[in-house]
Amino acid sequence: MCMECRSWVTGRTHPLPCPRGQPRPSFLLGIVRQGSELPKETRVRRRQNSPFVVLGFCASVRMRRCPTRRPASSGQAVTALEAEGNLLSPLCPQEAARVPAGIMTEGFDCASCKESLYGRKYIQVDEGPFCIPCYDAHFANTCDECKEPIGHDCRELYYEDRHYHEGCFRCFRCDRSLADEPFTCQGQELLCNDCYCREFSSQCVACQQVVMPGSRKLEYNGQTWHEHCFLCSSCQQPIGARSFIPDQKDYYCVPCYENKFAPRCTHCKKSLTKGGVTYRDEPWHRECFVCTGCRTPLAGQQFTSQEDQPYCVKCFGNLYAKKCSACTKPITGFGGGKYVSFEDRHWHHNCFSCSRCAASLVGKGFIPDNEEILCRDCASDL
Repeated sequence: MCMECRSWVTGRTHPLPCPRGQPRPSFLLGIVRQGSELPKETRVRRRQNSPFVVLGFCASVRMRRCPTRRPASSGQAVTALEAEGNLLSPLCPQEAARVPAGIMTEGFDCASCKESLYGRKYIQVDEGPFCIPCYDAHFANTCDECKEPIGHDCRELYYEDRHYHEGCFRCFRCDRSLADEPFTCQGQELLCNDCYCREFSSQCVACQQVVMPGSRKLEYNGQTWHEHCFLCSSCQQPIGARSFIPDQKDYYCVPCYENKFAPRCTHCKKSLTKGGVTYRDEPWHRECFVCTGCRTPLAGQQFTSQEDQPYCVKCFGNLYAKKCSACTKPITGFGGGKYVSFEDRHWHHNCFSCSRCAASLVGKGFIPDNEEILCRDCASDL
């Protein structure tokens, strides 16, 4: 770590004597475990034939110089860091004599207990460096299972604001470790998938297998199916998210149900699923129930029949109705109309009148005169 700005996070400090027995400023030295990651701004130098790694000050720290600002005399021995990187100016002989070999020039204490951290493991946080006992006391989380603190050297598992030792994170039923296993939380209990399925999962009605948590399923009327097990009773295809129609213990997709149970149109013989009309107690599609003569749809219209065939009013009048002897129009009888028949002739109720004076003859006596019909008064004038 940088002994000036304390930018190093974790490590071990140790006052080291010079391997050759020569006095050297110990604040330039420290031990870093092999494989540890160093800050990128730290300059590292290794003295030849020495197992120790020399850590220098980071680039942001002002370089130290001898307080007297006197340069080292020529031929004077310099430190390994100076020799390789020339990062620091050597102390002059007078100042170097004041610094005992192997003694730190600055204090480096735990931010909590204030004990020296030289030669001890520590952890650097925003509040400062902490010795291991103080770090665990201030920052370690409490295991939700055993209620003991989770030390810095323990693997900690975290789930829904709860912390666990790795060894305490286990299935509530079978005591199986859940550290690297899928699990489910039921209330406050952690369960492995096997225990959860045995106690809480539903069973597929079709295949009798457990419906695993998170798998796609279908529930109806208190029963559960795997999505791929819920089949149409007719075509045996998965119904999935489509609409279906139940029939006792069977389930049908809509097309199969219509083909199997829906009434069929009298005309086209296809399934009748909605709408439609009934004629002579037989079902028809609205578009299939048309006039036999002109093929006009009769749904919602007045119609009549001839020889069991439906006809619109116009076609029936033109094809089968009697003609009025007065106006020559068909006499259909629709709309509550009445008519009068005499011999082989027929009249609309409103058309049955005297051929001379046009007086209505309905309910009155009349006298036929060839093709004419006359009231008694007009007949007496003849």
